[in-house]
Amino acid sequence: MPAKSSARPSAKSRPAYKCAECGWTTAKWVGRCGECQAWGTVEEVGTAPVRTTVAAPVREAARPIADVDVEAARATPTGVDEFDRVLGGGLVPGAVVLMAGEPGVGKSTLLLDAASRAAATGRTVLYVTAEESAAQVRLRAERIGALRPRLLLASETDLATVLGHVERSDPDLLIVDSVQTVASAEVEGAAGGVSQVREVAGALIGVAKRRALATLLVGHVTKDGSIAGPRTLEHLVDVVCQFEGERHSRLRLLRAVKNRYGPTDEVGCFDLGEDGIVGLPDPSGLFVSGTPEPVAGTCITVTLEGRRPLLAELQSLVSTDTAPGNARRVTSGLDSSRMAMVLAVVQRRLGVALGNRDTFVATVGGVKLTEPSVDLAVALAVASAAKDRPIPAGTIAVGEVGLAGEVRRVTGVPRRLSEAARLGFTTAIVPKGSLGDGAAPAGLRVHEVETLFDACAAARLVSS
Repeated sequence: MPAKSSARPSAKSRPAYKCAECGWTTAKWVGRCGECQAWGTVEEVGTAPVRTTVAAPVREAARPIADVDVEAARATPTGVDEFDRVLGGGLVPGAVVLMAGEPGVGKSTLLLDAASRAAATGRTVLYVTAEESAAQVRLRAERIGALRPRLLLASETDLATVLGHVERSDPDLLIVDSVQTVASAEVEGAAGGVSQVREVAGALIGVAKRRALATLLVGHVTKDGSIAGPRTLEHLVDVVCQFEGERHSRLRLLRAVKNRYGPTDEVGCFDLGEDGIVGLPDPSGLFVSGTPEPVAGTCITVTLEGRRPLLAELQSLVSTDTAPGNARRVTSGLDSSRMAMVLAVVQRRLGVALGNRDTFVATVGGVKLTEPSVDLAVALAVASAAKDRPIPAGTIAVGEVGLAGEVRRVTGVPRRLSEAARLGFTTAIVPKGSLGDGAAPAGLRVHEVETLFDACAAARLVSS
């Protein structure tokens, strides 16, 4: 006869305090949450009885790890190659994926496309829209060609009704758009609140695990770009994907910031147009202007987005002398403080006069470049613009620039050079020792430089 639980409330109760942002609890009040580090969010929620838990009967004995069936963790492709790249091959049965991004970035369009491709293979897909009406989603599906008989659509905001749809339709894939607009009648508060989001997400995750149902959840983001709702939401789900892109640009990047089933260093590239969203297996053409003749002030580099090398073009414009103290420094797609540091090195180590001249540096195609490997390309583009001398055609530059004017090594240079050679570039300027014992790709002449002056000489901007 199994032992009875001896869990009883303690005779004494103590005050409890809970963080309104993440749900972290503590026995005493503190000004800063110990989980999400937010200030002023810890509030008293009444008294919390002290309980103890005893061991419960085991329903299924532990098994040797070699006897565990691995087929339950096999990923099924969604049909969207770039989406599958980020997920690590596809969707795993029972996996819960949280897709976050700013409004209008293309989350719903991408998931509707993935739902259509899954339904075309014979799987039943349930798409629950809680933000838009069914007619609005149907119009989008018609525009992108996503009308499928096995794609079921429901416009619901009540959690119990959503769970009822799941029980009735028995889908192979569930999509909820979005988790912040679904509410439960069993929990107080408006939809999108901490308690509501935790309850809705917990119920959907429980159904996904119990039925081995792959689930995609759409999440909102706050003004600073973080996922709205409690931080426990990110811990509960299996995969967290961030959808990024400029509002006025067609390029969209999908990154996995958490993935229990695959890598987190893969990036998916998409082109968002009038007819839907299309994966870009080779997006380098979006970031290069493709001018027939070299233009002063331009330099091409190879950046790494995850493990994928992408070509990007940097353009610079240096004006004539302006009034002392009024020179402007404007950047687009680059970190402004990093660019200011590179400009100071160019002025001090190369003797290029920039103090009284407006300097503008931008990337082509709206791509954001944050890694230090683009420093050398920025420096060469600015030097080329200041001297009004173009860099020879077919040249790329990769490297980090130090304050002493040295060019430092960066990671993944062989992979970057292979991509440049594949796209027809003939000259590469990289830090010394980047190749190691390896050989340069066929057809690519590599200049290994130690200083910024050597790099300018290799780019024919100064006389060696």
